[in-house]
Amino acid sequence: MGDPRRLRNKFERPKKLWDVDRLAEEKSLKTNFGLKNMRELWRATAELKKYRREARRLLSVTEEERRDDGKKILSKLAKMGILKEGSPLDDVLSLEVKDILERRLQTVVLRKGLARSMSQSRQLITHGFILVDGSRVTKPAYLVSIDEGLAYAKPIEISSKPAEEKPEPKPEAKTEPKPEAKIEPKKEEAPTAS
Repeated sequence: MGDPRRLRNKFERPKKLWDVDRLAEEKSLKTNFGLKNMRELWRATAELKKYRREARRLLSVTEEERRDDGKKILSKLAKMGILKEGSPLDDVLSLEVKDILERRLQTVVLRKGLARSMSQSRQLITHGFILVDGSRVTKPAYLVSIDEGLAYAKPIEISSKPAEEKPEPKPEAKTEPKPEAKIEPKKEEAPTAS
């Protein structure tokens, strides 16, 4: 049967965990893109590091060696919508984490108008209301390529307008409060002699 596979993290923690500038930037990204926790951001950062590492490796080799591998990485990034078609290999080094986060399913659902907020788009995805090319995807971190279509799994009503406010109840006419009945304590009766 073999040994069980060794599970590894798909992200890498920052080297300096309590850096104030990095924490402020990560917090703004987390709120803007509706991320559940910092691990989702670190996972996107690891994905970006992988592409940038490969681009640096390809830029260090000769032109003949880089031709095939360079086309593969550029076509993959163009298919994902992260880079434009026909971009040079140097553009991979200028990518940011925002470029990866823009292609998450949660963000694409909001940008297409299928949800009113980031939290609502995350809820629709996790509850199975969103189809990607006809199949149900329940992971908000799924990276959507350009040619994949999004649709609702069931017809639901989500208007782009905020929820209408309920009218305030009319003030009732003031009435005099009814006096409460006074309860008098029972007088103890003297025992009768018989």
